[in-house]
Amino acid sequence: MKRLSILGLALILSVFLVLPSTTFAQGNQVRASLKASVMQVLGVDTAITITYCRPGVKGRKIWGELVPYGLAPGNRYSKDQPFPWRAGANENTTIEFNKDILVEGNKLSAGKYGIHMIPSEKDWIIIFSKNNSAWGSYQYNQEEDALRVTVTPVEAPHREWLVFNFGKLAGTSAVAYLHWEKLIVPFKIELPKEE
Repeated sequence: MKRLSILGLALILSVFLVLPSTTFAQGNQVRASLKASVMQVLGVDTAITITYCRPGVKGRKIWGELVPYGLAPGNRYSKDQPFPWRAGANENTTIEFNKDILVEGNKLSAGKYGIHMIPSEKDWIIIFSKNNSAWGSYQYNQEEDALRVTVTPVEAPHREWLVFNFGKLAGTSAVAYLHWEKLIVPFKIELPKEE
C-alpha cells in the first residue's frame, strides 16, 4: 500500500513538472510580456533585486510613440491625470534593497519601490515610488515619491525584449540599466561611504 501511494504521488508530481508553469498565468493564458527579475549583490551583502515584465518591440516605434515623451495622456483609469511610464509592462516594475544605498549620489533607504520613468529625447526622470504594488503607472501619485533622479540615456544595439541588468561592476557600485529597442537608460547604484 505504501508503495502504491508513493507511485501515485510520483505520478502527480510528474504531471506538474511536465506542464509549463506559464500555462497557469492570467487564467491559463501565457502573458505576452513575461515576468523576469535580476539580482546583484554589492559589497558583502547588499542585495538589489529588480522585478519587471518584458514587452517586445514587435516592429513598433517605441520611444516617443508607444512610450510617449513627457507624461502619457490620461487613460481609462484616470482620464485627466497624466502619468509616467511603468518601465516595463503589466504590474509595477519594482526594485528592492536590503540596505540603504545611493542612487545617482542620492540616499535611498532600504525597502521595495515601484520604478516609473518620464522619458524625453534628451534626459529621463527615474522615479522610485513608495507604492510598489500598483498595476503599472495608472494610479501613480507624486506624493508617494521616495526619490527622483535625472539620467541621460545612450544609444545601444537593438534589443527586442526589454531587459534590466547591471554593468560597470566595481565591488561597491554598479550601473543598473534598462535596455529596450535601441536605448539604454542607466542609473548608478552605490553603497554609502562609512563614516
